[in-house]
Amino acid sequence: MIDVFIGTDIEDISRINSSLNNYGERFKSKIFTNKEKKYCESKSYPPMHYAGRFCAKEAVLKAIRSSGLKRHVQLNQIEILADKNTGPNVNLLFKAPGKCKVSISHNKTHAIAFAVYYS
Repeated sequence: MIDVFIGTDIEDISRINSSLNNYGERFKSKIFTNKEKKYCESKSYPPMHYAGRFCAKEAVLKAIRSSGLKRHVQLNQIEILADKNTGPNVNLLFKAPGKCKVSISHNKTHAIAFAVYYS
């Protein structure tokens, strides 16, 4: 039998935009990998894509924690990469016994993500 755990998060894009403006590279490096930063910066409105990835990371973290994982995980140890054929892919940059899938959506004001962690 497979154990399945879920997590979700929603963010106001303007809050992420404020963090990007106020803390710049320090904020980006604490939360995002270089590949994620490159992807987001390639978009016409990067804050929307940073917010989507931030939500995805929070959703993944919530799903993993609900599985009982006790170790501390930093958000930049969860990498969300785009794949035009399969949607966003989750790379866990730490040892974990399971795998994770995520879905991200956004509009002009909010981003939301839903994660499923399974082992």
